[in-house]
Amino acid sequence: MTPLQMELGGKDACIILEDADLDLAAANIIKGGFSYSGQRCTAVKVVLVMESVADTLVEKVKAKVAKLTVGPPEDDCDITPVVTESSANFIEGLVMDAKQKGATFCQEYKREGNLVWPLLLDNVRPEMRIAWEEPFGPVLPVIRINSVEEGIRHCNGSNFGLQGCVFTRDINKAILISDAMETGTVQINSAPARGPDHFPFQGLKDSGIGSQGITNSINMMTKVKSTVINLPSPSYTMG
Repeated sequence: MTPLQMELGGKDACIILEDADLDLAAANIIKGGFSYSGQRCTAVKVVLVMESVADTLVEKVKAKVAKLTVGPPEDDCDITPVVTESSANFIEGLVMDAKQKGATFCQEYKREGNLVWPLLLDNVRPEMRIAWEEPFGPVLPVIRINSVEEGIRHCNGSNFGLQGCVFTRDINKAILISDAMETGTVQINSAPARGPDHFPFQGLKDSGIGSQGITNSINMMTKVKSTVINLPSPSYTMG
């Protein structure tokens, strides 16, 4: 059979605990969720934040979203058109579904052709499509959680498992959460990222097959063959 290596989509979750550095988290949510207009497999696709710090975090992210520039790539804008009009139509379908089901719009939804303005959706609930589907655009849902376990359940309930991130000052708790998240890579106190080529990069579930990285990719595409030389007399090896 032909060796196959695939890196596919993701619904990368960003879990934020009560003790997190919220300024750091907000900056990474902007970088992770809106760079390349959200058109990255490793983009932050859903924020899972503890209820006790959710209001503060959302306000910090809203302030940063307001500073993003929107327009053509020739003007070096932060947010530029998504790749096709059909992609914009798909994104709009997710937004309208969230609106009908009661999500809080932190900005006015605005679209011109396949240019979609950045949008943060608060109070998103699991019955909304945006909670699970990958928009691949500048629209980011925020789900408020009441426990770490609730955040992990939502992360692992996805059919995707590419990357994720955790924001906390407690490294022990971060490692435990990372172990529980069913994703190929977990970043601690940073947004998901592709990483250098020597670093393993892989997705679980519908996010891919195999592991990328120089050594990993070579091994994936290498077929091992064994040749056995049978000696004319028994070996002197004992045991």
